[in-house]
Amino acid sequence: MKLITVTIPCYNSEAYMSKAIECLLPFIEDVEIVIVNDGSKDNTIKIANEYKAKYPKDIVVIDKENGGHGSGVNAGLKVAKGLYYKVLDSDDWINHDALKETIKTLKKLKKRNKLVDMFIVNYVYEKGNEHKVVDYKKVLPTNKIFGWNEVGRFKTGEYLLMHSILYKTELIKKIGLKLPHHTFYVDNIFVYYPLPHVRTMYYLDVDFYRYFIGRDDQSVNENNMIKRIDQQLFVTKEMINYYDPYEYRDTNYSLYKYMVHYLDIMMTISTTFLALSKNPDDKGKAKELWDYLKNKNPKLYKRLKRNLSGTTTINKHTTKIGYKVARKIFKFN
Repeated sequence: MKLITVTIPCYNSEAYMSKAIECLLPFIEDVEIVIVNDGSKDNTIKIANEYKAKYPKDIVVIDKENGGHGSGVNAGLKVAKGLYYKVLDSDDWINHDALKETIKTLKKLKKRNKLVDMFIVNYVYEKGNEHKVVDYKKVLPTNKIFGWNEVGRFKTGEYLLMHSILYKTELIKKIGLKLPHHTFYVDNIFVYYPLPHVRTMYYLDVDFYRYFIGRDDQSVNENNMIKRIDQQLFVTKEMINYYDPYEYRDTNYSLYKYMVHYLDIMMTISTTFLALSKNPDDKGKAKELWDYLKNKNPKLYKRLKRNLSGTTTINKHTTKIGYKVARKIFKFN
């Protein structure tokens, strides 16, 4: 059995997908590669099949109708055979030395029969000549197995991203993780939904995932986030619906704190971009979102109203603060 299944969802990715695939090939003995062609109209499927022909036992190619990024993640998970599941966007790549160290560490954990539910690494924003490392050294214990009780306090705008996480495949299959189709920003659901099921974690301080920022058509482009605010709102509401963090307050306080923190970030982003939107159709959507939260979870509503996400609805000054948080997270062009 391979250690890691890496799924690469592709849509019209002919110009850059080879870099994502090539970074994994030196580790083909330990890495299963699943390339998902999500209804591309270019040569994506041709390129995928060329790699499949060279590595027939190690590369899986899925050719499907367009369903969005989440459907690609779902398709890869369905066939994944590796012990851990990782998503690699087709315009990103994984650092060679960091992947080598990750595989080495996972082998040690496997030998000790101590494979953890969530394996955490660093990611790096690659924006032109800028290389911004996001690490968790001040929040998480390093090079040891730990639980939620050892997780420190995340700062405003600091949280675990899909790029920084490898989930145990068995875990996310067992809980039925399935992302919505034709929806952007579902990476938040990928990270958030399994959290209450995570018992053990391991943080390896290596700069693993290289996150490319710079294309105008990217979902995290500032203009696109405003344009697609309804999808951000949908994902935020879905996350509100999944769990009541207060159910974990007495039994797992650190998990409770982190879940509230994550929802605070989601509400901050949603509220901020609604404030920035000049579309008259978006007027009143912030109030509707907060009313939705109030009806679903009055306790959480009161808590978040005192946090940054609540203050972004008050005036231009606090909206600017929320924008700074969003800019820190997404590294806009």
